[in-house]
Amino acid sequence: SDHMENIYGYLMKYTNLVTGWQYRFFVLNNDAGLLEYFVNEQSRHLKPRGTLQLAGAVISPSDEDSHTFTVNAASGEQYKLRATDAKERQHWVSRLQICTQHHTEAIGKNNPPLKSRSFSLASQGSANSPGVQRRPSQNAVSFFNVGHHRLPAGKRVPIMQPDHLVDVREMMSQAEGQQRDLIRSIECLPVSGHLTSLDQDLLMLKATSMATMNCLNDCFHILQLQHASQQKGSLPAGTAISWLDPKISLANHFKNGAAQNFPAEVNKPASVREEQSIAEPCQLTREPEEVNPDEELEDICDDKEDDLGAVEEQRSVILHLLSQLKLGMDLTRVVLPTFILEKRSLLEMYADFMSHPDLFIAITNGTTPEERMIRFVEYYLTSFHEGRKGAIAKKPYNPIIGETFHCSWRMPKSDVATDAGSNFPAHSSSEQVTLSKDREGQTELDYYTVKFVAEQVSHHPPVSGFYAECVERKMCVNAHVWTKSKFLGMSIGVTMIGEGLLSLLEHGEEYTFSLPCAYARSILTVPWVELGGKVNINCAKTGYSASINFHTKPFYGGKLHRVTGEVKQNMTNTVVCRVQGEWNSVLEFTYSNGETKYVDLTKLSVTRKRVRPLEKQGPFESRRLWQHVTESLRDGDIDKATEHKRALEEQQRNEERLRAETETPWCTKYFLKDGDGWVYHKPLWKTVSTVQTQQTDTN
Repeated sequence: SDHMENIYGYLMKYTNLVTGWQYRFFVLNNDAGLLEYFVNEQSRHLKPRGTLQLAGAVISPSDEDSHTFTVNAASGEQYKLRATDAKERQHWVSRLQICTQHHTEAIGKNNPPLKSRSFSLASQGSANSPGVQRRPSQNAVSFFNVGHHRLPAGKRVPIMQPDHLVDVREMMSQAEGQQRDLIRSIECLPVSGHLTSLDQDLLMLKATSMATMNCLNDCFHILQLQHASQQKGSLPAGTAISWLDPKISLANHFKNGAAQNFPAEVNKPASVREEQSIAEPCQLTREPEEVNPDEELEDICDDKEDDLGAVEEQRSVILHLLSQLKLGMDLTRVVLPTFILEKRSLLEMYADFMSHPDLFIAITNGTTPEERMIRFVEYYLTSFHEGRKGAIAKKPYNPIIGETFHCSWRMPKSDVATDAGSNFPAHSSSEQVTLSKDREGQTELDYYTVKFVAEQVSHHPPVSGFYAECVERKMCVNAHVWTKSKFLGMSIGVTMIGEGLLSLLEHGEEYTFSLPCAYARSILTVPWVELGGKVNINCAKTGYSASINFHTKPFYGGKLHRVTGEVKQNMTNTVVCRVQGEWNSVLEFTYSNGETKYVDLTKLSVTRKRVRPLEKQGPFESRRLWQHVTESLRDGDIDKATEHKRALEEQQRNEERLRAETETPWCTKYFLKDGDGWVYHKPLWKTVSTVQTQQTDTN
C-alpha cells in the first residue's frame, strides 16, 4: 500500500503507422484502477483522451529495447508506451503492476464464484451458431478441474527432481490449453441474449484466468531457480527471486477487440510438450559426442522449395509485417511468419555447401601451390548452388543455442581428381545414381570420408560454428558465421560476418576465406535469392590470393547471379586464372596458359550426405529438434508448425533468462572461443601434430 500513490508524467505512445510515436501526459489513478492519458498536462482537467481499466491487465516490458512497455487491458485494448530511459520504465511498470494486482484481487474478493450461477458455457447460444461446441452439463469452472494430491501424514515434501519439473511443465501446458479453450468457448457465445460474450462476469473470468496462469508461470520459474540453486549449492550473491513479467499476453487473445482463432485441441500436442521439456539446463550434458559415420545412412530427404504455396496465400500477412518495418532495421529479433520457412535448419544449410566432396578433397591433390589455390576457388564457387534448395527464396530455421547438426559424405577414391586436368569427374546425373547404388557394395577402403559438425554457439549475436575434415587426406575446414539481417524495402539483406580457415596439413598451408552477402529479392511477388559483395581467399605461406566479386543485378539491364574473379601471385602480381559466369549456372575458368574450362553447375553431380536416423539423434540435433515443424510444413499445416516453432523459441528465451538470473554461463559442446572466432575442440591439425610428435619421440 506504500506504493499505491497516484503517479503522472509524460510518456511516448505509439498511435499507428502513419502518426507513429507521440508524447502524451499519463495519469495512474490508483483509487479507480485506471490509466488515463491527455494531450498534455494543461488539458488534464478535461476529459481523458483514453482510459484503460487495469483490473486483469497485463503489463509487459518489451524485449526490443530498455525503454518500451505495453499495457494490455482485459478488454483487449493495448497501449504501447515508451519512457525516456530504463529507470523511468521500471518506475511506471512497477506502479502499474502493483495497481493491477490490487484491483484484480479486489474484484475476486468482492464477487461470488461463478459456479453459483448455474449455466453451461458451451451449451448456450443460438442453435444456428456453428462455432459453438455443445457440452451438456458443463460449466465454466469445469475447465479448471485440477486434481489436488494430499501427502500422507508425517511425510515431508521431497526435493523437486528434474523429472518432477518436467511433469509440472506438462501439467501447466495442459492448464494453458484448457484456459485457451475456456476463452474460445466464451468468444463463441452470441453478442446478445440471455448469456453473451460481453457478460460482465465472463469478462472478469477471462481476466482472472489469465492472472492465474501468469501466477502459476511465476511460481514455476521460482521452482526452476530453487532447483538451479540446489544444483550449484546456493544462489549467487545478489540474486533476487522475484515475480516475472507475465508470460501470456492478453494481446495474443484479443487483438484490437477481435476474437482470435484458437486450436481445437484442449491441450497442446504431445510433441509440443516434448519440445518444452527437452531443454532443462540442469539435465544437459555438454560432453562432445563422437558420431560414428557407420551409423549414418544416405539422406533421402529432398525438400526443394519451388512452390510458393502458403506464401501466395498469406500475402496480406507479409504486407502487414512490412508495414511494421523500417529501412535498415535489424531483423535479428524480428519473428518472421512460419510459412516463409525452409524445411531445414541454417546449420544443415551450411552442410549442403559441402555437397561436392570430390572437389573438396581434390584441392589437396594439386601438385603446386598455384594449382591448389585454383582448385579451392573452383570448389568455393560451386558450393553455393546446392546450398540453395530450389528457386524460391525461403528462410531456414534460426538454430537455437546448443543446436547441432552432424553428417558425412563417402566418396569413392576413383571419383576424386588427382591431376590438374580432371577436377570435375564426367558423370551424368543418371550415372551418379548408378554409382550411388554400386558404392554400397564397396569396402570402406575404397572411400574417402568427409565428416561435418555444426553448432549454434551463441544466440545474441546468432553465431554458428561448423567444421569438416577428411582424415585420410589430412585436410579440414573450420568456420564461424554471424548472420545479420536488415530490411531493405522490397528485399532483405543478410550479411555473413565471420571467417573460414582451410588447412591442408600435407602441404602445411592455410587458406582464409569469407562469405558473400545474400539478398532475398521481390519478397511481395516471387522471392528469389541473390548473392552480392566481394570475398577474398588468401594463403600466407604460398603468397597466392583470390578476389571474387558477386555482382547484384543493376536496376536496368544486366545479368542475374553474375560472378567474376581472379587468382594471382602476390609477389609478382601475376594473374594466373580468371573466372566469370553465374554462380548457379555456368562458370568459365581461363588459365594463364590460355586454356579455358566450362563448368555447368546444373549438371554437376551431387553427393548425398549421410545422416543418422531420427531415433539415433540427440534431442538437440537439428532434424530431431525441428522434426514437428518440418512435418507440419510438409503437411501444409502452418498453424501447427507455428505452434511447434513458438514452443521451441519460448523455451530458449526461458532458459536464457534463467541462466542470466543464476549467472550460469552457456557451455558449448564442440566449439571453443578463440579471440573473436570459434574453433572446433579437436581439429585435425592438433590431432595430426600430436601423432607426429609421438612418432618422433618413439624414433
